[in-house]
Amino acid sequence: MKTPAVRTRDTTYLSTGQRPQRAEPSLRNSDVEDPELARAAARGDSDAFGHLIDRHGMAARRAARAILRDDDDADDAVQEGMLAAWRAIDRYDVTRPFRPWLMRIVVNAALDARRRGRVRHAEPIAETLESPGLGPDRRAEASLLRARIDAGLAQLPERQRIALVLFDAEGWGHAEIAASLGVPEGTVRSYVFHARRAMRRVLGTLAEGMK
Repeated sequence: MKTPAVRTRDTTYLSTGQRPQRAEPSLRNSDVEDPELARAAARGDSDAFGHLIDRHGMAARRAARAILRDDDDADDAVQEGMLAAWRAIDRYDVTRPFRPWLMRIVVNAALDARRRGRVRHAEPIAETLESPGLGPDRRAEASLLRARIDAGLAQLPERQRIALVLFDAEGWGHAEIAASLGVPEGTVRSYVFHARRAMRRVLGTLAEGMK
């Protein structure tokens, strides 16, 4: 049976048939830091893990979307990744940042899905650039730009595409991307450099703003 989407607060799918423990009152505060929530989750508190999902779930989905290029596939990969993280939460090192640890699990789930070929028809990555207030000429230009961005991203090697989307579109730092992909930070810098150069070639004059 398909598990609930991680975008909701319902984390009952993480339990093993037993009544889930509720978060301690002090853990319901949004200011509680990730390591404290992770410690509670490691003690079996699925509600604490739910807070971590609330905090990082959408970023995880965008990372999966960059790999799989399909909303439904991304949702499936995130749910698999979150379930794997829940099962491994007692092995999380609380002295290290939580998000890169979680993102690496989700990225691996997305990469595994792509390797298995269990993906739907790829849809464009670029979000719509159109606005109801644009005239016909501007809408045509926006549509052309979107199509060329999608075509350029589709031609990039997988990890270059992931690094570029996370760095330029999501605002992640090199170190965080490196931790999520399990590669050195210098490798991520190289991914972004080469991906940007390839995108400039694809976009031509439309890429002036990327220089």
